[in-house]
Amino acid sequence: MAEPIEDRPSNNRKLLVIGLILILLSINGILLFMHSKAKEETVQKEQELQTKSTELEDQIKKFEALKGDFERQSAELQQMGMTNDSLEARVAAINSDLLKLKSFRASSFSVADQKKFRERASSLESIIRRKDAEIVKLKEDNQALFGENTALKTKQNVMTDSISTLKSTRRELAQKVTLASRLATDKIKINIITTRGKEKDDEEAEYRAKRVDKVKITYSLARNDVAEQGTRQVYLRLIEPDGSTLADQGGGTFPMEGQEQPYTAQSEILFTNSSTPYTFVYAKGAPYKEGKHTVELYSGGFLIGKASFTLK
Repeated sequence: MAEPIEDRPSNNRKLLVIGLILILLSINGILLFMHSKAKEETVQKEQELQTKSTELEDQIKKFEALKGDFERQSAELQQMGMTNDSLEARVAAINSDLLKLKSFRASSFSVADQKKFRERASSLESIIRRKDAEIVKLKEDNQALFGENTALKTKQNVMTDSISTLKSTRRELAQKVTLASRLATDKIKINIITTRGKEKDDEEAEYRAKRVDKVKITYSLARNDVAEQGTRQVYLRLIEPDGSTLADQGGGTFPMEGQEQPYTAQSEILFTNSSTPYTFVYAKGAPYKEGKHTVELYSGGFLIGKASFTLK
């Protein structure tokens, strides 16, 4: 029997409603999937940001620890009466690295930045390990010297019954004291004064010989608690590339290892066991030769410092 005509619109409406419901369900599913995907990407970005933030904090802590190690090594050397300019430079460089690290935002701390600072930290750690080994050796040597001095003093006290032995012991002690009390330069800096009166202080540069008017040598003496404080004669030898010593502007000779050695200039200083700077300014009065020039400083019969500069 055929379906009544009046029921057909009702069936069409049902089909239309069902179709709309299916479309809405599909759209809802797509929206749920997109929301889930966006949420997953957000979580991933948050995790990446947290990882970068943790890495940045770890690097800052690492460089602060490295700075502390270099400062500790510098303090240990100072306790032994020694200085090391390279350690001071390391601390300054690490301070610069810390400023860079602290200026980073976690989001901008790239993988390349992380790798660069990790490699630098690893290099600095190797330097610290080597320097620690050197300090341990220095401490052992100092302890051995202390023990030797103690033994010599004990020997001197128990051998008072033998005049010849006592004299021999005194000579040995005097020689050691002389060696221990000899001065040594802590640093020598060479500046060039041009014919126009300008002073150049770039230690790595090579200067034109024809433009040099004067050579300025500035030095300081290393701390020495054994050496007696007071006046000292210091002799400067300015040696040209051919090996000859400049001595044409007030130079002379001084005794050295049983022989008379020529010197370029001499001055009397007051040794106070401090980092006081002393200066020689030498004017040759004639054109300087091209090539490597050597600067030697002597006092008390010993070579106390040496440096060089090159003219082209």
